[in-house]
Amino acid sequence: MVSRIVFNLINKLACFFKGESYALDDAVPVSSLIFYGLSRTLALLRCFCRGIRFTLNPKKLIFIGSDVVLKNRRQISFGRGVTIERGAYIDGLSIKGVTIGDNVKLGAYTIIEPTGVLTSIGNGFSIGSNSGVGAFSFIGAAGGVAIGENVIIGQRASFHSENHVIRCIDIPIRNQGVTRQGIRIEDDCWIGANVTFLDGATVGKGCVIAAGAVVRTNIPPYSIAAGIPATVIRNRKDG
Repeated sequence: MVSRIVFNLINKLACFFKGESYALDDAVPVSSLIFYGLSRTLALLRCFCRGIRFTLNPKKLIFIGSDVVLKNRRQISFGRGVTIERGAYIDGLSIKGVTIGDNVKLGAYTIIEPTGVLTSIGNGFSIGSNSGVGAFSFIGAAGGVAIGENVIIGQRASFHSENHVIRCIDIPIRNQGVTRQGIRIEDDCWIGANVTFLDGATVGKGCVIAAGAVVRTNIPPYSIAAGIPATVIRNRKDG
């Protein structure tokens, strides 16, 4: 009886923070739920200890893991129920800042870095509601990286939204400047582990990108793409 009360309480709290219906699996032991609840409480306390004022609204509480680094915090905007797992690094320094939507989860040791050098401020990064980025991912958002809603991104994904100019052979590459087009992933996509996105890549709504692919151009909506470079295998609408 007590275990069922605890189970229901934790389920209700999950629904509150997510702002949507959320059903825990009945097979999860209550002891695991209690441990999970305690770890989430610690993540909230870290948030308060850092003095993040916008979390005083209960519906915008965020969960911060251990050893998380938030630089230029005033340029980072969080939605409700955001989770930032241990060791993640987010730098808000950019023209448009960093915007993280509701219920987004950033995996452990993920790096979001819009600006690599102070001589050229980057564009910025945004990710829509209910999306997630797997552990050990790197998001270089100098040219701008925009990820839509309900996007699943596997571990060790990497985004590189600028290219170095290599036109002159008598000038060091690092002194020739860069070009920037940006990277965009639209809503409801599934991105496998170890996928690399190069500057100028766009992924249409509802796409599936296979693990290990390198995306450098446009992938039409509802495509399944794989390979290096990523090429369309088929369209999901074809069944």
